[in-house]
Amino acid sequence: MIAALAALLKRAGHDATVERVTPLSGGASSATFAVEALRNGTPWPLIFQRGEGQIGMAKSVQAELQRISGAHGVPVAPVIAIASPDDNLGDGFFMARVEGESLASRWLKGDVFAAARAAMTAQCGAALARIHAIPLDAVAHLPLARGTAAAQCAAMFALYRSFGVDEPAFDLAFAWLAERIGDAPARVVCHGDFRSGNFIVDERGLAAVLDWELAHLGDHHADLGWLCVNAWRFGQWQRPVGGFGERAELYAAYEAAGGAAVNPARAHVWEVYGTLRWGMSCLQLADDHLSGRVRSVERAAIGRRVTEVAADLLWVIEHGSI
Repeated sequence: MIAALAALLKRAGHDATVERVTPLSGGASSATFAVEALRNGTPWPLIFQRGEGQIGMAKSVQAELQRISGAHGVPVAPVIAIASPDDNLGDGFFMARVEGESLASRWLKGDVFAAARAAMTAQCGAALARIHAIPLDAVAHLPLARGTAAAQCAAMFALYRSFGVDEPAFDLAFAWLAERIGDAPARVVCHGDFRSGNFIVDERGLAAVLDWELAHLGDHHADLGWLCVNAWRFGQWQRPVGGFGERAELYAAYEAAGGAAVNPARAHVWEVYGTLRWGMSCLQLADDHLSGRVRSVERAAIGRRVTEVAADLLWVIEHGSI
């Protein structure tokens, strides 16, 4: 792998050598590697990420969207090189390694990140405003999913039925959303997975937004609601914005940075949608294991979290927030 990675860097115009490659923990759709390279005799720490499985967009598309987002002021890891089939590295790309902490459980609780947490709500609001301001013409060449909110909800319901399970709280949530989600067309670029766990955080706050593989065209409230889903607070449930902030501050920061006006009631609908969407992810991962497609203790364990989502759905529908 070292030789292939070095060849990719050379093809991209970088005079560099690769000294060491270390696998990192990945997600359901990616394999990630820390790459220690040398450029002009100076250490050049990189990340190489390639697709594993069928979740989300191709890594080559993700890399291009990451480049575009960076050009529009979104804090991202700069893209260095994108692999082609001839590189024999799979569907992957190089990006610069951004210093900081990616494990949410650490930066949400560690004393060293106290100042960062205080800054994160405003920074996340501004980052989302910049993402949503990306001109649609700038991404017209990318195969981003699109469709009305109602169509997205209907597709998720069809997937739910395909699993052959009956979870009353999910049935309630689908019926509740059907009356409220609306049929507005997709208007902005949505990150699709903008949340704690997909950020690199340093002592000053948000250093980079990661994992663009679920990006799509949609409603700007979708990203705002997703960031507030209880699962992404990692136990800091009293702070609804990612475990670190308050909704009103997020909305104000988003609008102050140029984002469209936020309707809190619409954001609540999308928070319910996001909670249900996380539950669907749990069902999908459980089905991957039980069907034999991907035998994985991790996926089976995450699948058992459906009961947590059911409790969250009942609470957020009844009380409006968690």
